[in-house]
Amino acid sequence: MLTEVVHWLQPQAGGIYVDCTLGPAGTASSILEACAPDGRLIGIDQDPQAIELARKRLQDVASRIRLYCDNFSHVKSILVSAGLSQVDGLLFDLGVSSVQLADESRGLSFLHDGPLNMRLNAAESPTAADLVNSLTESELAHLIFTYGEERYSRRIAKAISRARALSPLRTTMQLEAIIWWAVPSAYRHGRIHPATRTFQALRIAVNKELEILEGALRDAIDMLAPGGRLCVISFHSLEDRIVKLAFQTLSGLPDALISILTKKPCIPSDDERQRNPRARSAKMRVVERKPLLEKGCPV
Repeated sequence: MLTEVVHWLQPQAGGIYVDCTLGPAGTASSILEACAPDGRLIGIDQDPQAIELARKRLQDVASRIRLYCDNFSHVKSILVSAGLSQVDGLLFDLGVSSVQLADESRGLSFLHDGPLNMRLNAAESPTAADLVNSLTESELAHLIFTYGEERYSRRIAKAISRARALSPLRTTMQLEAIIWWAVPSAYRHGRIHPATRTFQALRIAVNKELEILEGALRDAIDMLAPGGRLCVISFHSLEDRIVKLAFQTLSGLPDALISILTKKPCIPSDDERQRNPRARSAKMRVVERKPLLEKGCPV
């Protein structure tokens, strides 16, 4: 949703923008182009490899960027440490990048055989293997149902419990095979692979993605300059629900600092969905920081 991000974020020359999920810096590059010649960008990503890829990609505009290898939950402290009291726009593009999915060593995808890792920052713990081998069957079923919205969570958890009793689970293909045979045969040939939701649930749990999201959104809004915008792209209903409720709550307060610009979430164009199937579930919501009255209170 690159075109949509630039349209809603409205980067301007001289502005300061924050990409809280930098990745390989594809979107950041377009933001920098739109706010040339003197607009600046703060890039945040907890993945050291993503930071290095971004640094190389943005080397021609190095004087206009500052990159931080950190979790976006620390966005406010990062900006304050950079000497900033406010910025003109922030972007959260949630989830994982295609580069990360293709990296077998991360174990994020069941399409590649790799270790059950799933950490976006290798310094963090636990791994997905730690969870599938240590949680009780009921805890595992709850995790898969809560974070993956998987209807067959109990059957999958039971199958995992039986398999690990024989030998600890270590690889993505091991887990994928267990899930495949745990679900009904008709479910194996549905719209999505039967392991999709379980892998999603484990990734979310390993990286604490939902736990940190609401607080990060509130901190991002605190750092917005009047007229500044916050764009959030989510890829599944759990993320979108948190974003939607946070925006509704904060915009509905008597002294609300923000107004919602997207009554319904923006979705990718038909052309983008055809070119990039991963974009099919993307939803973007946008809010704007209200202007200030003379007394310093929001309108």
